[in-house]
Amino acid sequence: MAAKKGKLVLCIDRDNDLYEKAKISGPVVGREANLDAATKLALADPTETDANTIFRAIGIYDSLASESGVQIATLSGSSSLGYKADKEITAQLERVLSDFPADSCIFVSDGASDEQILPVIRSRLKIDGVEIVVMKQAKELEKTYFVILEKLKEPHYARLIFGTPALLLILYAVSRYLGWGLEVIAGILAVYLGAKAFGIEERVLRAASAFKFSVDRISSIVYLFFFIMLLVSGWTAFQRYAEAVEGGMDGVKTTALMVKTLANLLSISLMILIAGKMVDILNEKEQRKIELPKYGLYAMTTAIVWFVLSVASDWVLNTAPPYTSFSDFLLAIVSGMLFGFAGIWVMKAIKINIVSKIKLENKELFSENGSYLGKIMGVDPKESTVIYKSPLGQKLSLPLEEVSSIGERVMAKG
Repeated sequence: MAAKKGKLVLCIDRDNDLYEKAKISGPVVGREANLDAATKLALADPTETDANTIFRAIGIYDSLASESGVQIATLSGSSSLGYKADKEITAQLERVLSDFPADSCIFVSDGASDEQILPVIRSRLKIDGVEIVVMKQAKELEKTYFVILEKLKEPHYARLIFGTPALLLILYAVSRYLGWGLEVIAGILAVYLGAKAFGIEERVLRAASAFKFSVDRISSIVYLFFFIMLLVSGWTAFQRYAEAVEGGMDGVKTTALMVKTLANLLSISLMILIAGKMVDILNEKEQRKIELPKYGLYAMTTAIVWFVLSVASDWVLNTAPPYTSFSDFLLAIVSGMLFGFAGIWVMKAIKINIVSKIKLENKELFSENGSYLGKIMGVDPKESTVIYKSPLGQKLSLPLEEVSSIGERVMAKG
């Protein structure tokens, strides 16, 4: 007869208030640890619903104390919510399950965004029950007011509610000052909303947050120069556009002229930015050097895009010799592709060389979607693989190029 597995009383803090307000990192496992965490969170913010949710989870755990194989755990996500929060919760759940194998749970939440993680929980555990903790208020209106007030403190909702109107007002003011029509405002706003809808905004913000400005960093001067070049690029492109329109140039050639101007200046700006980031990485821990090939690929991609756009613009303009033909444009595309393939191969070899020199033994290995893969046993430099032991005791291998980041834990693609 198969051994009976345990049951988890699972509490979720998706927006990571535990760390943001009480400096407690998840997962929090065990009754005493959860009681301490809930108390500290309640003292830090008496209006915090997550504290009451943890207290309720402790109450459910106590009611099941007579049963064997019951454990309580609180998992925390990220203040930015979304994929980042779900990824962190999944990773924490895998850690809890590796120490306490359970096949079912009681899900305790304060509702709202926490319930969005339910499909991820169901993929790993059977859910025996769901408990939603609702804070009671004297007046329904007062409750609604405080819920809205708390949500506005979260960056995701603040950008949506305050950021969009602010962008509209800025665009309107700039448009009136420069004498543009409402079409320009509509175009820029459409690009912004499209970027937000397809998740591009979040990726840009994450990439921007990686470039830290500090007086202690030499690269900060490089970042400052990048922003100056960015402003110069926009202004120069606008000036060239105005001159082309005034000179009677047709629409297609005017666009090509702007593209060529932006390609020249923005490529220089991006190269400066990438160089600054690489300087930062070289001055930090050895483990961070795994990111160097990634920024090397960014630099090569920038160079390829600049080259192809420049040739394409020259082909469209052809205002003075030497003239550019369509065959020159096709040759530029083929050359760019070949250079790109060669660059990928070189950067892959560099990454394998960097990873093979870093001590990875006994580190925990996770996939990028948060799944626990096992504990690393070592590196096989001949086969260019990482050897690890799965939770079931199997000895498995993973190509070194699949390693995406190295820290307290090792993250791998796929």
